[in-house]
Amino acid sequence: MLRKAIVAALALSAACAPDSQAPVKVQALVLTSNGSYAPREVELTTISDIVRMEGVVAKMIGGARIRSDSQDPQVQSAQTEEAYAKAIIKAEGRGVTANYITHEDVLWPADFHTWNLVTAYYNFERAYDYFNKVTNVPSADLGEPATVYYFPEFTLVDSNPDALKDNALFFSPVQSFMVLPFDTLQKAPLALNAGVMSHEYAHRIFNKKVYSGSALPYQIAVWGGSPSSPGANLVKSLDEGFADYHAYGTTCASATGCNPRFFSTSFDDKLSNDRDLSKSDRCMDTLLRNDLNTLNVGAFDPYKLGSIIASALYQAGQEQGQHAQLQRALVAAYSDESSGNPGLAQLSRIARDDQTIFNLVSTSAVLINHITDTQLKTAVCNELIDHLQIPAGELVGPGLPCPPAAQGGTTCPRIN
Repeated sequence: MLRKAIVAALALSAACAPDSQAPVKVQALVLTSNGSYAPREVELTTISDIVRMEGVVAKMIGGARIRSDSQDPQVQSAQTEEAYAKAIIKAEGRGVTANYITHEDVLWPADFHTWNLVTAYYNFERAYDYFNKVTNVPSADLGEPATVYYFPEFTLVDSNPDALKDNALFFSPVQSFMVLPFDTLQKAPLALNAGVMSHEYAHRIFNKKVYSGSALPYQIAVWGGSPSSPGANLVKSLDEGFADYHAYGTTCASATGCNPRFFSTSFDDKLSNDRDLSKSDRCMDTLLRNDLNTLNVGAFDPYKLGSIIASALYQAGQEQGQHAQLQRALVAAYSDESSGNPGLAQLSRIARDDQTIFNLVSTSAVLINHITDTQLKTAVCNELIDHLQIPAGELVGPGLPCPPAAQGGTTCPRIN
């Protein structure tokens, strides 16, 4: 498919240097109704330099080398977040150069990397628009253009001496995104997958609001220093689950519509099924609950619990037909300085010296307290009580966040 797109582009007539003034009409590789990616004319509405791929939303950087190694003397001597970032960025890279052919005032990428860069920027725009227009995050809160390291050499030496590939991620120590080279991934490159890129963008929002933009948030660095770290395990699970649910929300603005299986065009069936939001039988079990409460954050897998959380939110939003309302409430619950109605950032601050305060009940209460519609609140309560195996009496009753009608669902067998 990509080869056909490039051949089609090269068959067009060349023109002068492209005009960077937004909006810019350009061809990107977009998901079609038959599950494949094909060229489609889109508008980049925030771009300021179409050649260097820079704009309000993101700026692309190529040729960077980032290496995190706990034995690196520069890393060991770093005393601040800024010093740590400087220690692991071994080569800062440079601006990319995208190549186009113009046909009827529309820019066609002239090589694979330009297709990949354009589509990645377009997908970041979609994520930016979702958080701005659907979840009501002001443009000022979305911050400066995000740095996107394109095909960097990225190595986490303590876990793997080889440079990582086949991934896209938000890496908080450098407050930047990375689109890594692909190697064995045989499906659509991750830069083309709008859901995957939105998932990563959602991590940036969570970092900004729950972690206060910290490169090394204490919820991980401090809580995770304990032999068992239930608070760190849970906050990472919430971050993953919320990112999946927001990524789903982004797909709803696409031509192909809402897609709870957005992973499927890039990953194998097992991962796609494991992360399918529409599966209603995801339940907390005894082993997962024990792992949550006893394992260190380095040993705990946040994706399984995150998928349960994402599925519970999806089921509640689907039942009430109020996904957008729930997504807004979710982001509102990230940080809230209102008296008597703390957000997750404020709850984690309270729990700084005792992470057990940051638990399934208290974090569920924070979310529920930020939902204003009674029927949606009830639906969310039912799903969280059911799928997270929370005793109803801990969320329902006088002075508690759930309405009396909420008693939990019957999908999951009780383990209490």
